[in-house]
Amino acid sequence: MQLEVLGVGGAGCRIADAIRAAESADRSFLTDAFAFDTDERALNGTVIPESHRYQYGREDGLEGEIDRGFDVGRERADELLERLDRGAPADADAFLVATGLGGATGGGTTPALVAGLQRRYDAPVYVLATLPADREFDSDADVARTGAGARSRSPSGAGSDAVPRPNAATNAIAAIERLDGLASAIVPVDNEAWLRPGEGIADARERCNRDVATRVAAVFAGGDSESGGDGTGPVAQNVVDASDVDRIVGNESAIVALGYGDQAVETSGSRFGLGLVPTERDVETSEAVRAVETVVRKGIRGKLTLECDPETAERGLLIVGGPPAWLNRRAIAEGRRTLQSTVGGSGVLGGDAPRPDGDAVFAAVVLAGVESERLEDLRAAAERTD
Repeated sequence: MQLEVLGVGGAGCRIADAIRAAESADRSFLTDAFAFDTDERALNGTVIPESHRYQYGREDGLEGEIDRGFDVGRERADELLERLDRGAPADADAFLVATGLGGATGGGTTPALVAGLQRRYDAPVYVLATLPADREFDSDADVARTGAGARSRSPSGAGSDAVPRPNAATNAIAAIERLDGLASAIVPVDNEAWLRPGEGIADARERCNRDVATRVAAVFAGGDSESGGDGTGPVAQNVVDASDVDRIVGNESAIVALGYGDQAVETSGSRFGLGLVPTERDVETSEAVRAVETVVRKGIRGKLTLECDPETAERGLLIVGGPPAWLNRRAIAEGRRTLQSTVGGSGVLGGDAPRPDGDAVFAAVVLAGVESERLEDLRAAAERTD
């Protein structure tokens, strides 16, 4: 599956950077990655090639005013779409627009950009959107979660969240409401759930973006029919392609949560037991089954991009990958049945992703149409702000 990634605003551009870094040379799943922002300095901090970075809109910033962001988005969407011609957007099976919904730039621009992509291209448009943490807009939550001395930290410190965003919840909900009916699907990433105790937003960015990018790569690169780029690698028994992803996430702005689990495994042995001649390890069936069961359980019940009850999902997708010797068919089939019983319906697909060069077994889980109390919490916070 070939994915076109567009990062919008500071948070979106950083996520696009991380996704690009997660792409393996022998398993390319990106047609292109672009970075769009109103802040030139932030744009120059990305590793996306200069030809694919573009500053747009007002240079004086939007000061967190989402209505101004929506205006800029409407004014500049066609301009941004024209920049895509520097790449190969027509070759993409789907678009992924990465954005942050707490500020005004990403949340303001993304609805108009998504609408333009839907008009111009015959491909799904998914939105990967970060949700603001409580401490970004709630001073009481800030003190309670990060400690009474949190606000005394130096504004210039690397981990300081010195600039409050009192409109963050309002902006996030306003943007989500605009995206409803425009985006094929919305994948929220909840900063609140991903922050560790005492950790600031700036402290967590690199780690969280890397973890989210790992999930994106596992889902969208997991559909390769062959493990290597030269066509000589092991072939997946059940290939997950673009149509399968589209079937699961749908085209009606479903809320989607991504899960992921992995486990390191032994991948080499020796014919003579001395470690002198590396060979592919013979894996006991019971050992492979346990590894697959473990990562599937982590994928379903572990850390999700959006906290939710997996049982609320309407549809599900499971991709199990790793060294071919560890991909036990019976265990993968059982993992799919586990997901199917969790979702409670027939809308479940599954596939495998052989990785001969890998040293871990992994499971990527897509839960589509989920319900989450976090979105209701943000709506309540937005109403209090209004």
